[in-house]
Amino acid sequence: MSTLPISTRTWRTGLSPLKAAMRASPKAAIGGAIVLMLVLIAIFAPYIAPNDPLEQDLLSPLLPPAWAADGMAQFPLGTDSLGRCVLSRLIFGTRIALWVGLCAATGAMLAGCVLALIAAYFGGRVDRAIGYLVDLWMSFPPVVLSLILMVGLGTGVGNVILSIILVDWTRFCRVVRAEALKIRRNDYVTAARLMGFGHLRVILREMLPGLVPLILTLFSLQIGIAIIVEAILSFVGLSVPADVVAWGVMIADARSTMQEAIWTLIAPVVGIVFTVFGFNLLSDGLRRALDPRQRARN
Repeated sequence: MSTLPISTRTWRTGLSPLKAAMRASPKAAIGGAIVLMLVLIAIFAPYIAPNDPLEQDLLSPLLPPAWAADGMAQFPLGTDSLGRCVLSRLIFGTRIALWVGLCAATGAMLAGCVLALIAAYFGGRVDRAIGYLVDLWMSFPPVVLSLILMVGLGTGVGNVILSIILVDWTRFCRVVRAEALKIRRNDYVTAARLMGFGHLRVILREMLPGLVPLILTLFSLQIGIAIIVEAILSFVGLSVPADVVAWGVMIADARSTMQEAIWTLIAPVVGIVFTVFGFNLLSDGLRRALDPRQRARN
């Protein structure tokens, strides 16, 4: 039977693989703490934000942060050119970033992993056909392909998620397929097939468990990539409507005033960097904690 590359002690103590990874890897713990904090900020944004992110105060445009000479405590990170609170917009922008990241990563993971398992299990012409499709799809520059898809699909958060899925499923498919081919050659998979188990049962019960650590790692990494792509699409005006707060929109709005009000640009950039940094830490920590080869190397 298949086994996850987690020590048996983990299962005896009743810890899930994710909790075990957090304990085994400081990177995973730090990344997990950052991600948890961002999730809490997104959930409780209406209670944390000091102001309405869409409310305009035309009498207080481009106010500096509260600690500066002309700053106001009402606007801790200052205001933009329309007098909107930068901190409130930064907080509410977390919602769009995490929602797009989680949904797009989930969709790309499901599409890529399903095709990868089918290709690795059946092999032959099926594997070659899926391999050719992946190679063809990856020949398009990802950002350019996302822009083309958004022009065709139209603006909207749902279309942003769909475009990212259509672009990034190949990453999961290629990486997971390579690992699935190794697992496919194991004796317990062959034995399960000889015992007459159905294709779906062999794939789900014998092959998939051994791929869980790799899939978790790719999933957390893909969330960060999706957040960056969403920010790019928001920056060029192909993502969210004008009445929705997003970090890419904040960067686009700050272009014309960044020389006199640099804080309007720094805030969303720091938000993007900090969020992607957290997910990258979590991804690297999970890889080191859940992959037995990495644990042996360390």
